[in-house]
Amino acid sequence: MVTFSGGIIIAIGALGPALGIGFIGAKAVEAIGRNPEASGKIMVNMLIAMAFAESIAIYCLIFAFMK
Repeated sequence: MVTFSGGIIIAIGALGPALGIGFIGAKAVEAIGRNPEASGKIMVNMLIAMAFAESIAIYCLIFAFMK
């Protein structure tokens, strides 16, 4: 039962960050396509936002291992 609950935690906990990272990447590529001169600023902000979204998945993974 503990293994099942850990699997459910990481499955649901990784769904939100996966969708978030996909949306962040898509919007960044769209913004760079519209304004290529701003690609440096967009890329830095995109990477920071992706790191924050990924940290949520890492917290879920840690919590799943603690179960």
